[in-house]
Amino acid sequence: MNVDFTWLIGGPQGSGVETGANIFSKVCAQMGYQIFGKREFYSNIKGEHSYFAVRVSDQKIHSNVNDVNLMVSFDAETIFRHFDEISSGGGIIYDSELTNTDTDRVRTLDDPFKERLHKLLESKNKPFTIAGVLEIAKEKGVKLYPVSFKSLLETLSENIDNPRLRGLVRLYNVIGVSLSLGLIKMPSTSLVNSINEIFSKKPQIAEINQQTANFSYDYASKNFENFNHVLTGTKKQFDTILVQGHYGTSLGKMVSGCRFQPYYPITPASDESVFLESNEILEIENDVPGSTMVVQTEDEISAIGMMIGSALTGTRSSTSTSGPGFALMTEALGWAGINEVAVVITLYQRSGPSTGLPTRHGQDDLLFTVFAGCGDFPKIVYASGDIEESFYDTGNCFNYADKYQIPVIHMMDKFLSSSVVTCKKFNPKKISIDRGKLLNKVEGEYKRFALTDDGISPRAKLGMDNGVFWNTGDESDEMGHISEDPQIRIKMMDKRMSRLDLALQTIPENEQAIPFEIHDYTIISWGSTKGPILDAQTMLKKEGIDIGFVQIKLLHPFPAEYVKSLLKDAKVLIDIEANHSGQLGKIFKQNITREIDYHILKYTGRGMTSTELYESLKKIVENKASKREVLSHGA
Repeated sequence: MNVDFTWLIGGPQGSGVETGANIFSKVCAQMGYQIFGKREFYSNIKGEHSYFAVRVSDQKIHSNVNDVNLMVSFDAETIFRHFDEISSGGGIIYDSELTNTDTDRVRTLDDPFKERLHKLLESKNKPFTIAGVLEIAKEKGVKLYPVSFKSLLETLSENIDNPRLRGLVRLYNVIGVSLSLGLIKMPSTSLVNSINEIFSKKPQIAEINQQTANFSYDYASKNFENFNHVLTGTKKQFDTILVQGHYGTSLGKMVSGCRFQPYYPITPASDESVFLESNEILEIENDVPGSTMVVQTEDEISAIGMMIGSALTGTRSSTSTSGPGFALMTEALGWAGINEVAVVITLYQRSGPSTGLPTRHGQDDLLFTVFAGCGDFPKIVYASGDIEESFYDTGNCFNYADKYQIPVIHMMDKFLSSSVVTCKKFNPKKISIDRGKLLNKVEGEYKRFALTDDGISPRAKLGMDNGVFWNTGDESDEMGHISEDPQIRIKMMDKRMSRLDLALQTIPENEQAIPFEIHDYTIISWGSTKGPILDAQTMLKKEGIDIGFVQIKLLHPFPAEYVKSLLKDAKVLIDIEANHSGQLGKIFKQNITREIDYHILKYTGRGMTSTELYESLKKIVENKASKREVLSHGA
């Protein structure tokens, strides 16, 4: 019997939910399981509800599902918000001292949610308390495992003669994780190893956490029983690693030769720059270090300006931002476009407009990115579908920027940035570096913007002997001198814009779009919807339903002819996106002049689950769906 188990931990923002989930994920990964974990959190710094769902399997998985098999909660809000997600046969480990807590005592429960919850409790004739919602869960077949977290700490502090532990609420997350692992009978050695790894630089904290973990694990082993799920380990797949969402682009930049990244902090993009700054020296191969300088600037305008200036010296340069930050960069983006500057912007999308949902997921920025900047200038917009893919795509993006001498926007998003997954170990040898027409020396008269047969001008670095050139935001001649001559304008515009056609001709088709089978019913999509789509395909295939899928990676210039050839036998097209208006669908129709038959959209700020997609796709095949299916799962 295959293992497919979802564990959820929740608590107030700042209470260690993420650390707890990382411990749990590491333990399961060490025992050979495949992991897909996703964190959800509010935009305030502390206090509001945060939760982390970790899916564990002995098969390759790419997404979360709706149902939870085991939840651990050390606060009341987590129980109120998630009790109805626990499947029959699942379990809830909770702090027994919360039993009589009513909804009015949980100040962070918003009124719309309380109204829905009260209506449900009234319909079941249950009190507005933790006891009330737990009764509903129990009636559904959920097993309850109450334990006093406070009493556990008090007993432990007496056993090891450390009175400081008695009120150390910060340890509740480790208690919850350890109780969970004891219940599912995961070997305790992996628990200790994971704690040692996470707190390796803080030996005293590691020791306290180990003591707490072992005590809580033993408590669950002795006192909790009759649980349906046991996870004792499976065969570990070769070359598998556990990574966080920003590792792909971060490590990809180091390996690709990116040596300068200015940035301004913004969620969810900041994690990438912080990781780069924390690992500025990377031993890439044969003890050759790769150093990436990271500078926090005063704003996004400064960040893109510094990146462009660095790129003009011949240094591979990038920045990382989110929608509102990218909006501030668009004027300078046009400057890079007219001056043919090779730069890469990693755009971690979130939900807009404006500040919108600053810590929530969305694929809201596609149309904005494709049309960003005033006037016509060439740019490439490219999207990764998962963390492993993003590592290699980062290398491609830098090569595109250098070869075509244009800005490249690499589309990521919050779903990817907040994920923790197992994937194949990144292979730096698969990333090649192509600097295009970057000159090592200049001989004779140098024309920075020379008109050439392929539309690409040889590029000198700032400061090279004989490599004098001018940059300006105005139109210019081949030397870079400002010119408003109409014939020069035509030649320069045609030269720059021809790079879009060149890109379509020279970028390999498997980097433009990827077909995952083609059937009568076929999905088109982009970015992080890839994972839930692949898992939904697998779920449907078990029922004899075949759904095709084309993942479009090169979003601008749009590979119309190639995508059209892939979809020639598809009869029903389904667009799946995490935005309100079906932005890829609009670009698809504009380029291919074919209608989308169904849209499956989600714009709650929460990532898609494969369960939601499975249900919506099945409705489409059974002719029970509306033309526009809107998904809403997630607290």
